Amino acid sequence: MILQEVVLCATAPQALGSASGAIVLHDVQTGTSLASFKQSSSAPHCTSFVETRDGQGGFILAAQQDKSILNVYNFQKDQLAFKVVLPERLSCIALDNAGSFCAGGTAQGRIYLWEVASGILYNSWDAHYRHVNVLKFTHDGAALISGSDDSGVSVWSVARLVDNDTQNELPTPYCTLSDHTLPVKDIICGLGAFPTCRVLTASLDHSVKIWDLSSQSLLTTFHFPKPISSAVWDITERSFFAASPDGSIYQVNLFRQRTEKHAGQTIEAVGGAGVSDIIRVADEDSNSRKRLISVDQPITVLTISLTSSLLLVGTAMGLIHIYDIASHQLLRTISTHKGMSISHLTTMLKPPDLVGHISLSLNLGSSADAKDIIPIRPVVPFHRMKDSKAREAHEVAMMLPVQGETPGGIPSAYDYPEADFQRDHAFFVQPNAIGTSEASSARVAELEAEVENLREQLGKAKGINDVMWETVVQKIMTQEKQKTAVEGQNATVPGEGEDENDVERPRKKGKKTESKK
Repeated sequence: MILQEVVLCATAPQALGSASGAIVLHDVQTGTSLASFKQSSSAPHCTSFVETRDGQGGFILAAQQDKSILNVYNFQKDQLAFKVVLPERLSCIALDNAGSFCAGGTAQGRIYLWEVASGILYNSWDAHYRHVNVLKFTHDGAALISGSDDSGVSVWSVARLVDNDTQNELPTPYCTLSDHTLPVKDIICGLGAFPTCRVLTASLDHSVKIWDLSSQSLLTTFHFPKPISSAVWDITERSFFAASPDGSIYQVNLFRQRTEKHAGQTIEAVGGAGVSDIIRVADEDSNSRKRLISVDQPITVLTISLTSSLLLVGTAMGLIHIYDIASHQLLRTISTHKGMSISHLTTMLKPPDLVGHISLSLNLGSSADAKDIIPIRPVVPFHRMKDSKAREAHEVAMMLPVQGETPGGIPSAYDYPEADFQRDHAFFVQPNAIGTSEASSARVAELEAEVENLREQLGKAKGINDVMWETVVQKIMTQEKQKTAVEGQNATVPGEGEDENDVERPRKKGKKTESKK
């Protein structure tokens, strides 16, 4: 199966009541349309999906912007699978990465939490005072983060929300991130398990803030010349892009080069000083390098390709611009949806069970065989009210991944033998570990011989050093003895201009004095 990156976008009419939009998959390299799921008009943050993996087909959920309806699609059909009638119209939705839970926010500040496989409403509570703009699950699905027009960001523990013992209590957030002053429009969750991950929030107060959930503290505030409505974070968390509604996109690097006299150039992190740490972002950085991308249309959504080399920009006029991140050069524009508004934009691997491409991806003879290999992930219509009896009695339907070969003798599309896994792991993750035990033993013997040789050379060097030391000491002692002998001889020799008789006179006078006595 060839890995191919595709763009999943959702469109909506620019004015309510006009023609409906669609959900379309495009080839990121050519821009050609691969599949289209029609009869859907969703607002920003109202489309979510789960990829095809673990032997189960993926699905797409789209909350309609003009009615309390949730459209359900799967990749194997280009038609609407079914509609879910909701308790009220949703302003945003979110799915966790495993596709286990779906969360929905409303314009009145309420949040709903459903289990996808059973449809049971686990919880519903008043989370904010005003319109809920965005919902995001952390990557491990352990926490749900909500942003609202009341400028607040709340972090909710999913384990607490689904706990049976707390169903009669008002849910309380794990923490509240309250430093914004205007509506929060976007939230990006960093990699890592909750609560060790970091969170990026964008607001109309001209700021983007980075938070540390483990300490529940603000790390850094980035202040921009214009309001920020959309943001996207590089997967390595070394840079992010922030877009304003007027078409300005700012690139912010979270590292910088620092030149020191003794150490030369070093790389250091940017920010992290807390509430007082405010970094002002201008159109150009200190090195006069352009950090601003200007689009002549209002921007609705941003995303980064899987390779972190392309920036994709969706506009309110239905265009999708693809920029090269390194040079900020516009590579291509997908204009298929001109006249609509791009409400959702993301990149993903091409689903192996995508409608119209199943036989090419899986090398199968018919679509029916493909559906047998990759069954559709179960999605049940959501309940409109909380039902304690249904919660206690329900059983979650799960499709176990297909193992080995199917009855028809067709190998599983997700079969990954242990030997192949170990080989690939050694090649890509631990390349230095490749080698047999014989090679390792030979290497150990070679290193031992080298150590023995070094010890022998060290002994010889020590012997030479001892001989040199003895020689130097003997030479110095001999020179000292010679110097002492020369000084003794000089003490009995007459000085210059003196007579030998003058030297002897004092001794003779002394003798005469003694004789007189």
